[in-house]
Amino acid sequence: MSALTGHRHLALLFFLVLCCLRCLAQTPTPPTTLRPSPSSSPSPRPQTEKLKVRLAGFPRKHNEGRVELFYKGEWGTICDDDFSISNANVLCRQLGFVEATGWTHSAKYGQGQGKIWLDNVQCGGGEQSVGACKSRGWGNSDCTHDEDAGVVCKDERIPGFVDANVIEAHVDENKLEEVRLRPVVAAAKKRLPVTEGVLEVKYKDGWAQVCAAGWTVKNTRVVCGMLGFPHERKVNKNFYRRLRKRAAERVSRSKVNPSAGARQAAKSKAFAKSKQSSPAPRLFLERQKNVYRVHSVACTGTEVHLAACSMEFNGPNNTASCRGGSPVVVSCAPGALFMPQHASLKMKPKTSSNVRLKGGAHLGEGRVEVLRGSEWGSVCDDRWNLQSASVVCRELGFGSAKEAMTGGRMGQGVGPIYMNEVKCSGHERSIWNCPFKNITSEDCQHTEDAAVRCNVPYMGLENSIRLGGGRTRYEGRVEVLGTDANGTQAWGLICGETWTTKEAIVACRQLGLGYANQANQETWYWDSSNVTEMILSGVKCTGNEMSLTQCQRHKTLNCQKAAAKFAAGVICSETASDLVLNATLVQQSVYIEDRPLHMLYCAAEEDCLSKSAAKANWPYGHRRLLRFSSQIHNIGRADFKPKAGRHSWVWHACHGHYHSMDIFTHYDLLNANGTKVAEGHKASFCLEDSDCQEGVSKRYECANFGDQGITVGCWDMYRHDIDCQWIDITDVKPGNYIMQVVINPNLEVAESDFTNNAMKCNCKYDGHRIWFHNCHVGDAFSEEAERRFEKYPGQLNNQIS
Repeated sequence: MSALTGHRHLALLFFLVLCCLRCLAQTPTPPTTLRPSPSSSPSPRPQTEKLKVRLAGFPRKHNEGRVELFYKGEWGTICDDDFSISNANVLCRQLGFVEATGWTHSAKYGQGQGKIWLDNVQCGGGEQSVGACKSRGWGNSDCTHDEDAGVVCKDERIPGFVDANVIEAHVDENKLEEVRLRPVVAAAKKRLPVTEGVLEVKYKDGWAQVCAAGWTVKNTRVVCGMLGFPHERKVNKNFYRRLRKRAAERVSRSKVNPSAGARQAAKSKAFAKSKQSSPAPRLFLERQKNVYRVHSVACTGTEVHLAACSMEFNGPNNTASCRGGSPVVVSCAPGALFMPQHASLKMKPKTSSNVRLKGGAHLGEGRVEVLRGSEWGSVCDDRWNLQSASVVCRELGFGSAKEAMTGGRMGQGVGPIYMNEVKCSGHERSIWNCPFKNITSEDCQHTEDAAVRCNVPYMGLENSIRLGGGRTRYEGRVEVLGTDANGTQAWGLICGETWTTKEAIVACRQLGLGYANQANQETWYWDSSNVTEMILSGVKCTGNEMSLTQCQRHKTLNCQKAAAKFAAGVICSETASDLVLNATLVQQSVYIEDRPLHMLYCAAEEDCLSKSAAKANWPYGHRRLLRFSSQIHNIGRADFKPKAGRHSWVWHACHGHYHSMDIFTHYDLLNANGTKVAEGHKASFCLEDSDCQEGVSKRYECANFGDQGITVGCWDMYRHDIDCQWIDITDVKPGNYIMQVVINPNLEVAESDFTNNAMKCNCKYDGHRIWFHNCHVGDAFSEEAERRFEKYPGQLNNQIS
């Protein structure tokens, strides 16, 4: 029995070996004429490209909506065929939410436009991107937009997730990583920005040239845009031809007679030094051996990166080859901001007066706003792309667009939205020359405001400033490169006596660290540097300068507190709040009240009445009060929080609340000359989230000594019927005035934009009644409209137009 069992085991083993050998011998070759079934193929996508996803549609909350994908420069949708909760989970994680709670079909959030990028999507649930899921392939669909899919995500964010909402140039950086202009004249190397020179591309550990054969002005336009310049200039080819000829002659002479060549070079150098007007200045071109990496470049002129153009590469053993034998030389025209300070007004190019950027942390970035008629408005991000963004950038004196941003990435506007589905080709001189759709309030909300980040020229401003002693690179004592008492260049400190938020704004901008979160006049807690000498004092900036060297200062050091612990310091931040007043509500809610004095004791204690109130016959009589409501929105990218911590808040027993800021708003009534005829102020007795946009949760509440502040997307409401929400106009005579409200007037708390902190209204007072009209935020009108506003002659009747 045991022998029989052994034979059976051997037979079974032999059979298994034969099966394995047969399987190994078979090499499956799929038929070349067949394609995988649509439901089994992952969506093909370049590995270097990160898929952009967004939620759209109306009405919806921030964590739900129609799914849209950005592919090949265009936004499109997903068909609901075969859609599942697994698909929704993958998409929600891509959007920064922890998971999906549901999904929708049949265009619940409205029908999308453009392409339907994916159909029959089947995710397992663990994919990092919906592009890795099985589908019919990109752009292959038999659906219509009434089948657009949507998702509902759990309102909980993945920790540390940053929703970029950024459209970048997708280029193969392995093909061409970086470019630069190398000046051929030695003196030009010291001047920044470099606007003309030999074009070089990063190659291995060094730099290589581009062959000039077939080079066009369209190619030059792309290069200039990459380097931060709006336009190209014509190159003086004869000048460079003479230089190359001289260089070749010197090389030839040195080969025939090396000693003679050296003597001739020394003679030429001495001659050039004695003749400053010589057409043969000291050149880099003569010392550079050309290594040609790229040739046959062909751009259309609308590309945002040279790597997006057609080109050919020389092999590693053929880098000396160039038909025609010369490298490309590029000359660019800088924008007005980057022109030399000594340049004449005629030389400076004009910048657009009907397009601007708002809310950006760095130079050349921000929310796009356009001027129509006399009022500024924003642009909706539908179909927003790099070509349209580049037109805006060049129009404003910068280069091409580095990034096109969507979803209110640079904060939300508050005025009208003028444009939607902007479709620029890239050649237009202005965004107003591009095709676009006029929109209604149902089409877009300010959560969809478009923004840009432009290429700007390298100015080297950060090389003359640094921060010392801080816990992070965003904070510290400001140290600047200057001249010390011995006349030598060294690093040094800035006197903190006159150091304010405006100076801190410029310092953070120069450092490339975003907004100024705090200006410090004492920095003893950051004392860890060996730089101790004060070299600058009396620094005074407007806040618009690119560097501290452009600000006013004392000619000689004059600092009462010259110890290092009193040096200026900053805390910078990439995000900031932005407060703006609802001007329409002010105009709608204004009225006059004659309030008895016996009801104004607490208000008098808080200095909310005019000075003449102290001479009144208390508690008899009354005060005439100009009342209105204030609704203050935070449209920035960070919460607005009081500078002082709660331990230093002051309790006001009469009103029964804490003051977290001494002065939160100023209320002024001005005459035609700009002189105050009445004023009021508002201490921030309770900074809190009165209400918020849909999908935004309240975070701050004053009750029970809670945290004070205003969340992004929320607003604080001061109703017309609360104490101190007025201007005491008891002593004001009938006439025409300007009513002005200024939020955060002392710039105590950092904001991304202080130009919209003031609100103005034309005001007519006849001694009994008052009328407001033309109420607007300080930067909402054009310059011409603002001049007309200031010269307001008064209304001819009591009807408000």
